[in-house]
Amino acid sequence: MGGYLPATDADRAAMLQALGLTDMEDLFACVPQAVRQRAPLNLPAGASELEVLERMRGLAGRNTVFPTVFRGAGAYRHFIPAIAKNVPAKETFLTAYTPYQAEMSQGLLQAIFEFQTMICALTGMDAANASVYDGATAAAEAAAMCRERARTRTVISATAHPQVIEVVRTYCEAAGTELAIIPAKDGITDCAALAATLSGSDACVIVQQPNYYGLLEDCAVLGEAAHATGAKFIMSVNPLAAALLRTPADCGADIAVGDGQSLGLPLAFGGPSLGFMAAKQSLARKLPGRIVGQTADANGNRAFVLTLQAREQHIRREKAGSSICSNQALCALQASVYMASMGPGGISAAAQQSMDNAHALAEGICSLPGYAMRFAGPYFHEFVTTCPDAHKALAALEQNGILGGLPIDEGILWCATELNTQQEIDRVVGVLQEVGT
Repeated sequence: MGGYLPATDADRAAMLQALGLTDMEDLFACVPQAVRQRAPLNLPAGASELEVLERMRGLAGRNTVFPTVFRGAGAYRHFIPAIAKNVPAKETFLTAYTPYQAEMSQGLLQAIFEFQTMICALTGMDAANASVYDGATAAAEAAAMCRERARTRTVISATAHPQVIEVVRTYCEAAGTELAIIPAKDGITDCAALAATLSGSDACVIVQQPNYYGLLEDCAVLGEAAHATGAKFIMSVNPLAAALLRTPADCGADIAVGDGQSLGLPLAFGGPSLGFMAAKQSLARKLPGRIVGQTADANGNRAFVLTLQAREQHIRREKAGSSICSNQALCALQASVYMASMGPGGISAAAQQSMDNAHALAEGICSLPGYAMRFAGPYFHEFVTTCPDAHKALAALEQNGILGGLPIDEGILWCATELNTQQEIDRVVGVLQEVGT
């Protein structure tokens, strides 16, 4: 790294002289000889920028990038406006991390404030934090928010994403608290089983909307069941679907969480993404991370301040309700630019087109022998079908440049977004028809 440091040899000599040292060896004289690295590191020879670029292109060329995708299951291929990529790519944003000297970071604070504002508008909640790592982490952090001395058990629906359930389970095990999973019935949460399971020791109930199978849950009823025993109700939502469905606030949720990947972030082979968290005003002080607020400076100009952050996360971690001290600022900025550029109408249109394409795909697939909807009921842009031979069908689609649905125990989980065309849908149906003949 020495060649990349801005200090010249003369600068280094001046600094050593100021310290009363002769050379760099004197600087490290306190390090015992026994722990010093004497042999050369086993590293390849350096390469030029052009050579490295060609090497990276070669590695990237080994990846299979499907031009047509009908798979979701938590990560979705949506249209991303150019501005959503270009604004976060500016060096002023790429280098900004976290506002330790908050009031000196007005640009970063405003970016966080705008993100929080739009998340509140999308969910109907009163306060949102600056984001967390991903949707699964957000759900687990929300459960931790709800724990009290007499209420420690977390209840989650089996229709939530399996990875979300596993992350919540990990958090509960680390905290020494119980996790109860409510079984599914016909692809949605079993309301009767939920009511029978709830007790006075429950801190919260977590339900995903739409759920892992793409179906829409009756969240208002599930929320009422949770509140009847004093438990908090947490909704994990797809932010794009939230533009069409009842908001978590309308469904009586105390906390709304989710993964923001659908808001202008590419699939990028699995990340990075961001988790959003929003809550009612009564729970705002329990939100992990930081909350930025708007105020006026001494001259009456609009200004932004770090309104709230749990200091226990930094200096009294044994008493902290969360260990998250950072946020996905760059990803949150890209999501903010996406929401601002698309606007409420654009986001709603993308959601509506995704749902329309999914229903057209389902109609085409289910017209074939051996294929049928696995679950009845309304769905957003994902659904599960039965399939005579999932492996054979998906392999045939791959040979035609199509990434088909995700094989799961119940069949195949399909997904469509606004990027899928009717021609692509017809191609899927045609390939599946050929496989079955």
